[in-house]
Amino acid sequence: MQVREIDDDEGRRLLRIVRRGTGSVVTWRRAQTVLLSAQRMPVAKIAEVTFTSADRVRDVIHNFNADGFDSLYPKYKGGRPRTFTLLERREIKKIAKSKPAEHGLPFSAWSLAKLADFLVAEGWSTTSATRAFGSCFARRASPFNA
Repeated sequence: MQVREIDDDEGRRLLRIVRRGTGSVVTWRRAQTVLLSAQRMPVAKIAEVTFTSADRVRDVIHNFNADGFDSLYPKYKGGRPRTFTLLERREIKKIAKSKPAEHGLPFSAWSLAKLADFLVAEGWSTTSATRAFGSCFARRASPFNA
């Protein structure tokens, strides 16, 4: 697998990222992989030079062919997950204290799994619903034991 044809401007931009060496190491390594592929180096040799696997090299090349320079920059976000606002915590607490029948559900008491499923169905993301239990139940927001 080879990278698509890149024009002179793209080549200069890749070379600038590789030579500059500042910023994200991930971006630098991906740019280096694409630049080596543009020079028609085989995937196995690129993997050897960049100390990575051939599959990873193919992924980087495929992503660059599909998304261009956007694929060079990491999309993950680090740091602490966002905290719930007071209004969000109150809403979760209100739902947890209510009876499931009030929401048209056929059971008489909430379990953590049922409450999580309900929150996800109501538009809360799976991770935020799970985190809601950790933050709200840790603060004794719920009247029942889990």
